[in-house]
Amino acid sequence: QVQLVESGGGLVQPGGSLRLSCAASGFTFRNYRMSWYRQAPGAERELVAFIPSTSTNIKYADSVKGRFTISRDNAKNTVYLQLNSLKPEDTAMYYCNAGFLTYEHWGQGTQVTVSS
Repeated sequence: QVQLVESGGGLVQPGGSLRLSCAASGFTFRNYRMSWYRQAPGAERELVAFIPSTSTNIKYADSVKGRFTISRDNAKNTVYLQLNSLKPEDTAMYYCNAGFLTYEHWGQGTQVTVSS
């Protein structure tokens, strides 16, 4: 049974930091490209960060470059997203995504709220 379980979200003040985790099970994690998406209320879901199976050629949305860092630990079947210098516009539900060829899996999401 495929599972992606996100954690680490919460309420943080502007300028603060969070570390999101996504624990994977039920598939061969090391073969999958991993991504973080986010969706704010009333907005489309958008790609935030992408890390290939080889961890090379990592990509970020322009809005988070220099503030967010994606990483993966294949031994722990986990992908991370470090969020620094958070802004109110980063408020959204953050989703983990795993992809390999035509296969794709989604987590249930973790809420990040940036507010003073």
